[in-house]
Amino acid sequence: MPKIKTHQATVKRYRKTAGGKLKKVKAGQDHFNSRESGKTTRKKRLDITADKGLSRTIKVLTPYK
Repeated sequence: MPKIKTHQATVKRYRKTAGGKLKKVKAGQDHFNSRESGKTTRKKRLDITADKGLSRTIKVLTPYK
């Protein structure tokens, strides 16, 4: 049976932490940030942890990572 292909878009967006959780950079940071409040800008700097349902899907898409 052939090897399963890794979904490259998923690999680029998510990374595994030391504890095995999946983290992702919060979206919407590239431009148009001057009109955002300071609170919103600070919150965008933090990474997001994927929930359990999404983690299972990501593990299927990235079998060798």
